[in-house]
Amino acid sequence: MTASKLRTGIIGMGYIGESHIDAVRRIGLCRLAAVADTNAPLARVKADLYGVDRCYNSVDEMLTDPDIDVIHNCTPNNLHTEINRRIIAAGKHLFSEKPLAKTYAEAAELVEFAKNSGVVCGVNFNYRMNPMVQEMRSRIARGDIGSVRIISGSYQQDWLLYDTDYNWRLEPDIAGISCCVADIGSHWMDAVQHITDSRITEVMADLVTFIPYRKKPKNQRETFAGSLTADYETVKVENEDYGAVLFKTDSGASGVFHVSEVSAGHGCYFGIEVNGSKASLRWNQEENDRLWMGFRDDDNRCIIRNPHTMAPEARRHTSLAMGHPEGWNDAFRGNIAAFYTCIAEGENKGDFATLEQAAYIVRLTEAIVESSRTRSWISV
Repeated sequence: MTASKLRTGIIGMGYIGESHIDAVRRIGLCRLAAVADTNAPLARVKADLYGVDRCYNSVDEMLTDPDIDVIHNCTPNNLHTEINRRIIAAGKHLFSEKPLAKTYAEAAELVEFAKNSGVVCGVNFNYRMNPMVQEMRSRIARGDIGSVRIISGSYQQDWLLYDTDYNWRLEPDIAGISCCVADIGSHWMDAVQHITDSRITEVMADLVTFIPYRKKPKNQRETFAGSLTADYETVKVENEDYGAVLFKTDSGASGVFHVSEVSAGHGCYFGIEVNGSKASLRWNQEENDRLWMGFRDDDNRCIIRNPHTMAPEARRHTSLAMGHPEGWNDAFRGNIAAFYTCIAEGENKGDFATLEQAAYIVRLTEAIVESSRTRSWISV
């Protein structure tokens, strides 16, 4: 272990925090030095499991540790603004889970606060770092499909299918005003804006809460933890578990997507199709290594990830030879690796999401919720 390696601390030892642990342990630029969680027994279990030297029971302990260079914030949404601000104020590089904040007002304030801080800040919109998503972006940028006309797709899961499924993302006090759109729709919107190098500027939405009452366990459980325990209470649900959105972009394209966490059989069905004036491109994260390209006057084709033929911008985000599939955890690692490369080299090459980009996603989420409430188009 060289002295030059950045020392990393991770706050929040839930499902996503463990994914961050796995990612940073695979990156040569850093060393996982500490973990923290207000649930002291959970933090200790994870520290022992992964051989982490330091285990803290509070944010304060990690913030005052002079040996920590970078902190990953993997806490619930309602803690993001305060903890992100404190990490920046402490002069440590910040890598935050999404959403950046519960509200756009909070997100905009955080963007302003970080401007002259001298630290590198990123937000974990990891789907943009799939190699074939990067290839899609490169092909669109060089004009392979002509001008972008139509963008469509979905992100479907089933982990809230039953009324015995429960998570804090359903609670406005913790998650904010949205569950499904903020949780997975945010990923879809970020990936689409990244791929097309455009912004969604108008939305018309229909949000639905299909299960208005759920059985909430009295003891905390991790996301995707499984079935209900016997000890629960029935609670009214405010946030949506499904949403459909029509939208327009600043480049003149029109689009539609839907997101669901109540679609049986779908664990992580994330798909995007972009129709241009000359051709179409389609990608789904459950078939990460493949990109479909469609034509009117030529044979359609399936493009298999091949480091030797990919665009240079996409090639730097792939690490395995053709025929060795790269999956969700590889894109997750690639996103975090891009962040650490930026710290080391001083430049974000347009790879990972910035605070400004993440704040705009929060703004879009608020516009979608307002559109559904007012039954009207909302300009952003």
